[in-house]
Amino acid sequence: MRNAMRISHLTRADVVAAARGWIGTPFHHLERRKGIGVDCAGLIVGVCRELGLVPAEFDVPAYTPTPDGYTMRASCAQYMVPIARAAMQPGDAILLVTDLHPQHLGILADYAHGGLSIIHAANSAHPPRVIETRLMFSRALRFVAAYSLLEIN
Repeated sequence: MRNAMRISHLTRADVVAAARGWIGTPFHHLERRKGIGVDCAGLIVGVCRELGLVPAEFDVPAYTPTPDGYTMRASCAQYMVPIARAAMQPGDAILLVTDLHPQHLGILADYAHGGLSIIHAANSAHPPRVIETRLMFSRALRFVAAYSLLEIN
């Protein structure tokens, strides 16, 4: 993407550590407060704010809890730099389909037993909260796109 800026002093481990700091935060649509409430896009925004990748006042436009197939993907394309699926690593963001449309975001991490995990605000968790789980694609969880968080538009 044009005008991408590389943040050289941060590492992928910094992104993963910041994201893991949100684990346990309750799920709340359109919230952005660590320990209080966050949704999947809010986790990305919160981690980027915390690391200084975006200004403290940065946010994405409001969106409905029911995906329309375009809004989330358009916001990702506007604010993050796309990368190939084969190139994704811990510290990158991922956009997924869990129903019919691209609607769910998470931050990739290193899975303890090899491969990748995903840190995400899961409204399907019991109770709904930020969790880390092994990343496994299936009919219920389909890859859409991956983005670098260390390069911001």
